[in-house]
Amino acid sequence: MSELVTGEAVALELRPAKLPSRALAVLLDLAVAFGVYVAVTIGVVAATASLDEAAQTALSIAAFVLLLVGGPIAVETLSHGRSLGKMACGLRVVRDDGGPIRFRHALVRGLIGVIEILLTFGVVGCIASLVSARGRRIGDVFAGTLVVRERVPVAPVGYVPPPPPWLAGRFAALDLSAVPDALWLAVRQYLTRMRQLDPQVGWGMAERLAGDVAARTGAPVPPGVPPAMYLAAVVQERQAREARRAFASGEPSLAQPPGGGTVATGGYAAPATWSPAVPSPGSAGTGQGAPPMAPPPPSVPEDASAQRPSATGFVPPA
Repeated sequence: MSELVTGEAVALELRPAKLPSRALAVLLDLAVAFGVYVAVTIGVVAATASLDEAAQTALSIAAFVLLLVGGPIAVETLSHGRSLGKMACGLRVVRDDGGPIRFRHALVRGLIGVIEILLTFGVVGCIASLVSARGRRIGDVFAGTLVVRERVPVAPVGYVPPPPPWLAGRFAALDLSAVPDALWLAVRQYLTRMRQLDPQVGWGMAERLAGDVAARTGAPVPPGVPPAMYLAAVVQERQAREARRAFASGEPSLAQPPGGGTVATGGYAAPATWSPAVPSPGSAGTGQGAPPMAPPPPSVPEDASAQRPSATGFVPPA
């Protein structure tokens, strides 16, 4: 893995291509280029049979330069560093800062490649790639480029083992806010790979990580609890809290309009309840009724915002 720094001070982790894959890509490119060159040469010779020998030689040299030198340059420029052989091997030519190459980069690589690949049968290019720390040939050094692997095998996702059932919910009162993300990452990596470690080494790592987590939370590891089980239980508690926080933030907000209308209940608009007309207190016994009016909206307790809606989206009355 090679770490490159872009012009925006962003670190890129790129995997430089090894010599075997680069050599295979070059052989594929040369095979295609020579095949096209032979076909074009036969066509040129057949079309220029009436010309003299000097003209035929000039056309042959021009075809050689255009196809075996200009062809790879044009292909790398238009494809941004992906020739046919590189695409087949999952490789790509990029700049030193990780950006796509341009015509000047492909031109320098192509011109120097004539000497170190075509004229020396690839001996100079192989020696330069073996000497370079990132597998670069002379053309890459002068052009400021690097051949990297685009298709990187994906590592299997680690499985965090769950804690035993008797530890479930035991650490619900721990304050996990002071535990940094780097420590969480180290704990998760240990739990996913602890079966691959030596038992003594794994036990020592678990003790150190458990001590760091306990120091951050302010609560020591309970006696009789193995450090690996303690770490698994704490990680499960953190995941449970994150899940509850995520589901709580995604719940719909409930609002009851004063005076009726509709009430949002989890995406369903249900009509509000209206009461019949109530006679005015001053007109009792006179036979005159006041015009119908809606009752005042129900009072909402001060801590209504703290109530959590149920699964149906209904907030029970206080």
